[in-house]
Amino acid sequence: MASVMAVLIFVTVALVVFTFGAAALAPTSVLGSRLRALGWQRPQSQQKPAIRERLEHALDPLSKALPLSATEVSKTRAWLIQAGYREARHLTYYSGSRILLALVGLAGVVASGSGFDSPMLLLGVPALGFFIPRFALKRMIKNRQQRIRLALPDALDLTVICVEVGLALDQAMMRVGEDLQHAHPDLSDEFHLVNLEMRAGKPRAEALRNLTVRTGVDDVRSLVATLVQTDRFGTSVAQALRIHSDSLRTERRQRAEERAAKTTIKMVPPLVVFVLPSIIFVTLGPAVIQLIRTLMPGGAVTGR
Repeated sequence: MASVMAVLIFVTVALVVFTFGAAALAPTSVLGSRLRALGWQRPQSQQKPAIRERLEHALDPLSKALPLSATEVSKTRAWLIQAGYREARHLTYYSGSRILLALVGLAGVVASGSGFDSPMLLLGVPALGFFIPRFALKRMIKNRQQRIRLALPDALDLTVICVEVGLALDQAMMRVGEDLQHAHPDLSDEFHLVNLEMRAGKPRAEALRNLTVRTGVDDVRSLVATLVQTDRFGTSVAQALRIHSDSLRTERRQRAEERAAKTTIKMVPPLVVFVLPSIIFVTLGPAVIQLIRTLMPGGAVTGR
């Protein structure tokens, strides 16, 4: 009997403790909120802002110091989107970095003391720092377009396979985007955005045209034109994609042949600047030295 009473008392105490703890620690509990208000729980320390947020706060005044019209802002955002930077804070980073590099260049010239003697240096170094982010952005756009251009044939082959097995074009693009996520992440992201826009209610033609604007690649533009015409006239999507894939491979082969033909022309300046002078010095050098020894006064005596 005593053991049964002990077990009952233990179970009762355990249930009371568990119930009180659950009521106190539950986020929606009134008892827990009252106990936290009384101060039994220490307030959580505020997390420090991330480096990205601090950088944004630091560059925001600098970005506003650069007066930009609505057309320039729209053009800059289009460039950033083509480079793969779609968030609004990236415009702040870009504009603020231009002003920051210009100020750093101006401060460097003034600190060195050479800017007061050379006004061109005083203006040239800040201007160089101001235009460096634009050069870097153009380079990133070019590299990303090249990656998308190289990934497009694989995407077309996979799309043709998906359409031939019975998938719709939207589902085929979504599947291709998932398959190319690791091999070609840039094109995979663009296909994912196209699917998101179509899910949000945009017509397929408009979503595909937005793909052309975001990438700025001529091959993608021709692909979008082919898909829009196919959707408008109701022709076979698989056949249109197969024909476009063949024409795209032909264009790539012709582009490679064109670059190979330009190689001989591009090799002429290095040959003239670096190789030809060395050949001239090696072949004509001894003859010139012998001619100088012969024609100079006392050359015959020196030669003997």
